Amino acid sequence: MPIGERTLIMGILNVTPDSFSDGGQFVSVDAAVAHAEQMILEGADIIDVGGESTRPGGEPVSADEEIQRVVPVIEALTQRTGIPISVDTTKSEVTRAALDAGAAIVNDISALRFDFYVADAVARAGAGLVLMHSRGTPATMHRLPPVADIMHEVTHSLRASINMAERRGVKRESILIDPGIGFGKSQEQNLELLAKLDQLIATFPDYPLLIGTSRKSFIGRILADENGTPAPAEDRLHGTLATITTAILKGAHIIRVHDVKAAVETIRIAEAIREIRG
Repeated sequence: MPIGERTLIMGILNVTPDSFSDGGQFVSVDAAVAHAEQMILEGADIIDVGGESTRPGGEPVSADEEIQRVVPVIEALTQRTGIPISVDTTKSEVTRAALDAGAAIVNDISALRFDFYVADAVARAGAGLVLMHSRGTPATMHRLPPVADIMHEVTHSLRASINMAERRGVKRESILIDPGIGFGKSQEQNLELLAKLDQLIATFPDYPLLIGTSRKSFIGRILADENGTPAPAEDRLHGTLATITTAILKGAHIIRVHDVKAAVETIRIAEAIREIRG
């Protein structure tokens, strides 16, 4: 993929009944494929298919259930499009099934903490692997006390996950990193990670960085109304685009979003500014 030549877009395709933003909208194969094709038309470079919600307080599903949700969609998409399909999972069983179905990338929000055999399956397939920093589990991450130094925590944890992936045979050029905005971080720490994204990129110069802020709750809290009620997910687009602009100016390589067309336009402007700035 042309990583570094331009900012790439990963379109989010949740085939779940309970995702925080679009749960239940694309649970049928036909609906999921139609939405993926629309995102591709709008400019998505990768489609990221997820079969288990990782929203705060989300309930886990079995590997069999997750496979039943994602594999038919991945199979249909690989027959219809040539762009890479990613599977958003933390389970090695789902990883193997998705890669067999044609997925080319595994997006692991636990960075191998939950199941290090994910790395084995990725290595055997020669697939890509996104290692995302997170703390706790989706059920517990928002109840954890914040760490004292989030940059140190993210750097140390990602370095350990990278070492594990490479020890288990994943090629260095197949690994991407993600600081995990919203996953076990405080409001201030989410903003700090965005503000210091260039520092994180400089720390890991050999690994492209993916960032996912789309419609997340910290944006809703910043955009709260006069009563302090956070903006709902469907009203977080403009806030999301502000974070995307920041990430691009700081050097992010891939942006993971729900709203592809808006992201494409934002990226064009942000990249034009970045080129002038040098």
